[in-house]
This record gives sequence, structure tokens and C-alpha cells, in this order.
Amino acid sequence: MSSGGIGRTRAERVVLCTPDDPLILESGAELSPVEVAYETYGRLDPERSNVVFVCHALTGDAHAAGHHGNRERRGWWDNLIGPGRPIDTERLFVICPNLLGGCQGTTGPSSTDPGTGGPYGLRFPLFTVRDLVSVHRRLLRALGVDRVHTAIGGSLGGMQALQWALDHPEQVERAVLVCASAKLSAQNIAFSAVARAAITSDPDFGGGDYPGTGRGPERGLAVARMTAHITYLSEESMRRKFDRARRAPGAPMTFADDFEVEHYLDHQGQSFLRRFDALTYLYLSRTMDYFDPFADPALDLSDITTRFLLVSFDTDWRFGSAHSAEIAGRLAGAGIDVEHVEVRSPWGHDSFLLEIPEYHRVVAGFVADSNDRAYAEPMWPPRRNHR
Repeated sequence: MSSGGIGRTRAERVVLCTPDDPLILESGAELSPVEVAYETYGRLDPERSNVVFVCHALTGDAHAAGHHGNRERRGWWDNLIGPGRPIDTERLFVICPNLLGGCQGTTGPSSTDPGTGGPYGLRFPLFTVRDLVSVHRRLLRALGVDRVHTAIGGSLGGMQALQWALDHPEQVERAVLVCASAKLSAQNIAFSAVARAAITSDPDFGGGDYPGTGRGPERGLAVARMTAHITYLSEESMRRKFDRARRAPGAPMTFADDFEVEHYLDHQGQSFLRRFDALTYLYLSRTMDYFDPFADPALDLSDITTRFLLVSFDTDWRFGSAHSAEIAGRLAGAGIDVEHVEVRSPWGHDSFLLEIPEYHRVVAGFVADSNDRAYAEPMWPPRRNHR
């Protein structure tokens, strides 16, 4: 990896849907206007054939790489995107938007409802992963691009890349799904339900009409983040980071944050409040619950030409390797070109955000279309890779 990375970046904004051309959701609801915030890195080649489209996860945003003035606070996937990095911006043009329903510049439930002049709140329509992809495709058209070299994403981002390739394979040459799932388990839905309950039961939630009041469900959102963050880590990673260390060894028992892990979770919850909105958390987490693309009776896998890479991590218990294996099995069973690599990492679900050499090597080779394939044998079933 080059040491410098991408320099200063800034978000662009574009209105993609207007009253004359509204976004029609799967539910039949219509949205307009729809504004999207996005960032780009690298240069588009004359053939417009070098586009990598980055789909962010539940709590991500458009700022995937570089910095906004503070070099110490870089984009959430900065270790993967940049000159000489697996998504090499010396030869690739990267687009990363904030999702529909987001809270970092894209139209969402805290945006102004043109029908009332106030924030949408819970009057914002529920939407699906397919709806997220519809907005991505509109953004591509606005940028004059017809096809992407690679669609890539982790967690919810991987779900978007999968849906896109299943619905419009002619538009996606390669798809990289990291720590992704095609169908949440009951346990996953349960964790999200607890997080949403923490938000909606906060007295300051106000039925979702808190935007603009100067108050909000901060306690509930912090607890939601703390709960979710536990699922992003593995037991081994928590043991390595904290074990049973106390902030004041030998001090009397207390209900205050005595253990280091308690202090860490409280910090995660409080810092989350500065960059995220509770309504967006509700909507995007619910979108994930309903995702089940292989259950679509109209799904036809016979014409899919997209090449797929699935990466999972052996200690991820939120979307463990079984989730990736299920996707790979469905695709391989239809004769689709798919690789599934399980990488060893002690860091759980959060591994997709980290600089893990084997993970980065596999992604770089797949995106570069080099001969450095993950397997010498047939690509299915997956081999356990060790580093």
C-alpha cells in the first residue's frame, strides 16, 4: 500500500428524481425530489470502462477514502481505495454515494417533505435494497456511465452489489461481496429489532417527529449502536482488546463504566450521535431485514454473466461464512462464475473495514483480473485460506 493515499476530497450533490420523473419504489410509492451526495476518486477513462461502484454498509456514507481537511480522519474504506491499493485509483474511477434514506446528504426520512414543508419522519416510505440500486443506476446515468467494472460492498453494501448483479447483470462486470448475506437469520433480525426498540422507546423519539425540534432519541440511538457494535466484534477480538481490564483496578464495585469494554461501548455510542440519525438507522436496518433476493419467483439466473467474489471471515458471527457459502452455492448451481474465500481474522464482522493482507490480496487480484486467483482447483466449494 502506498503511504500517501488519496488527498483531500469533497462530496458532490445531484438531484436525480424530480416531480416530472419521480423515483417509483417497489411498494409503488413515489419520491421526488431525490438528491444524492457522492464522492469520486481517480479518473474516468475515455471508454468509461474503469468504474468501481462502492456501496456502503448500514452506518457508512459517501466518504469512503481521502480526507476532508483532517488527514487523521480518513474515509471509512481508505485502506482499500487509493493509489496502489486494492481498488487502485491510478487506473480505476471510484464512485461512492450516500444511500437513499441516508443522513449525509442524500434524501431520507429527515429530509424535507415537499408536501408538508416539514421533515418526512416516519411518513417517509419504506424501501428495499432493489430501490437502493435503482438510485445507484440513476446516478450512473447522470454521470454518463452505462456499465461498472466492479460493484463492491461490505455487509449491506454487499447486498446491494448482489441485487444489482442479479437484476442487471449486463451492467455489472464483477461483483465483490464482503461479509454479506442474501437472507438475514432470525438472530440477525432480533438484534436489529432490539436496536430499533431502543430508539423508538426513547421519550425524545416523539413518534419520529423530532427533526427540527432540537431534541432527539440520543439515548436510544447510543444503545442501538452499542448493541450492534457487540455483534461486529468477535469474542477473540474483545478478549485481545479488553479482556476483563478495569479502569480503576481494585476500586469498589460500582454501576459506572468500570470495565474497559464498558467504557469502549459507551464511547462508540456517544461518538455515533455526532454523525448519524436515528431515523436512518430505523429505515436501513429494516431494509436489511426484508432482503431475500433468491426468494423472488421472477428471478432468472440463466443469463447472468457477472463474475462474483465473496469474502467472509472465520470469526464473523453476524454474517458468518455460512451466509457467503449459501450465496456462492446458489450462484454456482446456476453455472455462474463465483469464488468464495474465507479469510482468517480475529476481528469478526468489522474485518471488512480493516487492512488484512490476505483479504486485500484476494480483492486486488479479482478486481485487477490478474492470474492471482484464489484457487487452483474449481471455485466451489470454498477453501479456507490462512495467513
